[in-house]
Amino acid sequence: MWSIGELAEHAGVTVKTVRFYSDRGLLPEATRSSGGHRRYGPEALDRLRLIRSLRTLDLPVPDVGRILDREDTMEDVIAGQLREVGSQLAALRWREAALQLLQDCAPEDRVDRLRLVGAVSAPPSTAALARFWRGWLPARLPARVVSAVVDQAVPQPPADPTPAQVLAFAQLHAFVSGPCPGGDRGQPAAHRAEEGYRPAVLYDGLSEAYALASTQMRARRAPGDGEALDCFVSAYALSRGTRDTPAFRRRLSGQLAADPRIDHYWDLTAEVTGSSRPTPGAAHDWLRAALDAQVAPDGPGVPASRRAHQAQAV
Repeated sequence: MWSIGELAEHAGVTVKTVRFYSDRGLLPEATRSSGGHRRYGPEALDRLRLIRSLRTLDLPVPDVGRILDREDTMEDVIAGQLREVGSQLAALRWREAALQLLQDCAPEDRVDRLRLVGAVSAPPSTAALARFWRGWLPARLPARVVSAVVDQAVPQPPADPTPAQVLAFAQLHAFVSGPCPGGDRGQPAAHRAEEGYRPAVLYDGLSEAYALASTQMRARRAPGDGEALDCFVSAYALSRGTRDTPAFRRRLSGQLAADPRIDHYWDLTAEVTGSSRPTPGAAHDWLRAALDAQVAPDGPGVPASRRAHQAQAV
């Protein structure tokens, strides 16, 4: 049997360290001397060394205890610690980019930008963006459709953001957190509820149309006729139980007017993601431009200004 001092000497730690782990139940004593002093067996040395190794990795004492008592496997605890470290690193990268943003901006802009980035946690949460879309979407939409739209519409913050991406996300957060003027929540007339309207049919169809349009946009094709446009118009027609006719297309073109508010959301989203993949908003604009060109009195041609705008959106 070793005394607490002898165990500490063999392990290369202080008596205070041995007492700390003993008092927390991580290092049970084998017996007590006649004078009431702790005594440890040889197996305590291996256990103490394992405790020290785990603590060197900054594992909390409760996690160390669960590993020693085999309540949790070491793999599970390590996996949890890796997730926590990853979150901490993401927060540090976000803070670094935010500080760089404030350092690089003009002095007169610093206070406004500080307010923007200070309203966002590090790493940032997308909860406010998800709430925005759940409020924007029609009521009584099936949960699966809502989830699909939110997944496509809410950008995930980059793991290693640039200062510009931090600013764009902060502006996006401010945009969705502010009041929405008017009572239509920014929805175009073609998305508003009316008798016989089936929004689930519309949003299922739009998802397919956006995917088709994205392929055309990545190929740098100007808005025009084709499968993507047909799918787009069909989604609106089917959601209202009507047929896709030239008259319906002309009426739909007039209902899908541009909305600078929601376009601003998609512009910021593209900045946050930094991806070459078109956003649903950019795909919607491409399809709306194709429809406008098709129903225009002068034929299917697309004005040069519109082509330039669409190419920039890609």
